[in-house]
This record gives sequence, C-alpha cells and structure tokens, in this order.
Amino acid sequence: MKIQYRRKIMLFGFFVLFMSGNVFAQGEPEIDTGATAWMLTSTALVLLMIPGLAMFYGGLVRTKNVLGTMMHSFAAMGIMTILWVAVGYSMSFGENVLGGWFGWNPDYFFLSGIDTNIMEGGVPEYVFSMFQGKFAIITPALIAGAFAERVKFKGYMLFIALWGLLVYNPLCHWVWAEDGFLFNLGANGAIDFAGGTVVHISAGVSGLVAALYLGARRGYPKTAFEPNNLVMTMVGGGLLWVGWFGFNAGSSVTSGLSTAQALTATQVAAAAGALSWMIIEGIHQGKATALGLVSGILAGSVVVTPAAGVVQPVGALALGFLASGVCYLFIILKNKLGYDDSLDAFGIHGIGGIVGAIFLVFFIRKSWMEEAAALIDGWGVLQQLGVQIAAVLIAIAYAAILTYILLIIVSKTVGLRSSNAGEMAGLDNSYHGEHGYGMLNAN
Repeated sequence: MKIQYRRKIMLFGFFVLFMSGNVFAQGEPEIDTGATAWMLTSTALVLLMIPGLAMFYGGLVRTKNVLGTMMHSFAAMGIMTILWVAVGYSMSFGENVLGGWFGWNPDYFFLSGIDTNIMEGGVPEYVFSMFQGKFAIITPALIAGAFAERVKFKGYMLFIALWGLLVYNPLCHWVWAEDGFLFNLGANGAIDFAGGTVVHISAGVSGLVAALYLGARRGYPKTAFEPNNLVMTMVGGGLLWVGWFGFNAGSSVTSGLSTAQALTATQVAAAAGALSWMIIEGIHQGKATALGLVSGILAGSVVVTPAAGVVQPVGALALGFLASGVCYLFIILKNKLGYDDSLDAFGIHGIGGIVGAIFLVFFIRKSWMEEAAALIDGWGVLQQLGVQIAAVLIAIAYAAILTYILLIIVSKTVGLRSSNAGEMAGLDNSYHGEHGYGMLNAN
C-alpha cells in the first residue's frame, strides 16, 4: 500500500511539473538568470571603461587641461544616457523609418513600453537597452581625444549630443538592427560583433575630421606637449582592458560558448598588441615606453572588437600584431604630416577598427564558416571581404560628412574652438574654474 501511495504521489508530481512546463512554454519567455547576471556584469564593465578612458586621456594632456579633458568623458555619461533613454534606443533598434536611415518604435520612447519585456534569450530588455546605451556613451567620448586641449565645453556638449543623434544612432541601426541594410548586406551581413564599425571607425574618422577642421593646438608641433601623469594613463589603460571583456564578450547577449570565445579573443589580441608595440618601439627607438605599452593594449583591443565572436585565438593573435604595426605607422605618418590628432583617436581607434573589420575575414573560425553558407568556399570569403570593405567605406563616408556638417553648425552657433586666451589659461580654469592638482601650472 505504501509503495502504491508513493507511486501515486510521484505520478501526480510529474503531472504537475508537466502542466507547469506547458504553461510556461505558452506564456512569456522565462528569465535566464545566468545570461542576465552576465549581461548586468557586462553593462557595469563597459561603464567602467568611461572613467578608464577619462584617466587614459587625462594623463596624456598638460596639467592645466587634465580636468577639462576628463570632463569630456564624464559629461558624456550624463548627456548620452538621457538621449539614449529618450530616443536613442528607439532610433537604433526600432523598425525602419525614412527609408531605413534610422529606426523608431513608440514603445522604446523613454523606454516606456518595455517595463516587463523579456527578450528571446531570457534577458530583460531593460538590461539589453542599458548595455547598448554604454556604447552610445563611450563612442563620442573617444572622439574628444582627437581635439583635446582646444575646445569650449558648451560647444563640446552640443556637438556630442547632435553627433549621437545623427551619426551614432543611424550607424548602430544599419549594422545591428535586424532590418538595418548593413546587417542584411550580402549573404551574411556586415560582421561587426561588438563595434569595430559602429564605435571605433565612426569615432576615429569623426575625430580626424574634427582635428583638421579645428586646427592644431597653439604651438603645435614646435612646442613639446608632455603628458602630465603617465601613471594615471597606465591605470586608465588597465581599466579599459578589464572593461573590454564586457564590451566584447557581453555583445554575445548570452552566457555560453560564444561568450567564452569572445572573451578569449579579447585577452589574446590585447596581449598581442601590447607585446608587438613594445617590440616595434624597441627596434625603432631603442626603448619600450609605458605609453607605447598601453597604446598597444588599445590597438589590440580595438582590432578584435568587430571580430571577437568569429575568430579563434590564433586569429586574435594575428590581428593584435597586425594592428600594432599599422597603428604605429599611422602615428609616425601623423607626425610627418603635422595634423594634430592630440591623443591619436584616429591613429588607434579609427585605423584599428578598419584593420579589424576588413582582415577578420581571413581568420573566421571553421565552425562559424560552416554555419554561414556563403563562406564555405573561397569565393564566399572574397564575397564577405567585399561586404566588409563596403561597410567600412560607408561608415567612413557617412561619419566624415555628417561630422563636418555638425562642426560647422556648432561653430557658427555656440562656438567650438577655444579662444586663444582660454587655451593658454587651460581648459580647467577657463571652463570649469578649477585646477586638477590644486595648483597653478603653466605646463
């Protein structure tokens, strides 16, 4: 009797579990707590990159400009977050409007319609929207490195707000939205796993255009512009490396095999970039510098960003070495041409992004190629190469043209280039009434 009673209880329990499973299957997607936990962590890691970037850039400028330069990164955290919540997420991931120039979804306006949304992978849409919002913050902040030490703060704030709305959001929609035309270009779409095109190419090219439009800093290149604190720059570089795991591995929007693949590729490429830059400097200059080391970390991290989910470690290694060499050459070229990309935003982010977006096709992992029908044979690889080059050229042209127009608008309205007196006094005192180290210093 006891055995039969136990059997009945077990059968009843299985029946309840079966019915519960059917109810859940027919209702809303369940939250995947593992994926959600990782995406929450990734969101925090990408946000950590903003103070990291502020420290990296802040240590490279002169003492009188350290706070003003760091403010460029921190101000972006406030401005771009509000814009992203209001309209940015909708413009980036909504359905095509105006011929696909950008997207729009009324539910995404101020995130008003996603309060209980769970995405297909089991991640709350709030988490995904906030993760993507961090990319919208750091991209315009990267541009600031190209014109550091010579812009008005109010002009900068207006510029990044307009740039985010009219450059970043449309590019994001084209590359990452399901109905974006670059997402659907060719058989497999333009590959940009975590932002080589959307973030680094757009920021680098826009920075170059801004640097050329605004002109060089007073005294450049005859006057020596010594970094005020390379220790701070190295710490900032370290924070960027740590944050990049969220940047790349978080872009899998899951917690599984692709996450591990992207994280591994990120570590390998950053290390390869650091090592190769030290080797190149040692051969070319006879010394390996601290600035060179962190520049190599950034070059390797940038180049693997579009490729992190599709290349194996050996591909990440090759891309890291390649990026350091090419970025190093472009910085030498900058010095010969004499244009003032203050902190090498184009030389590292723009060039690194271009190299990664194009050359990733030669290192795509076999398993990924087997899933992408057009890449199984050699012709497919060449076709994908054409798609990648087309996406890069489109991003370059769009970012350059729109940035130039926005620079004119901002300069003619509130003004962007700092006055001679303001530049000589320094950004800290001229636009913030403060001093980074509590003392006056002409350097």
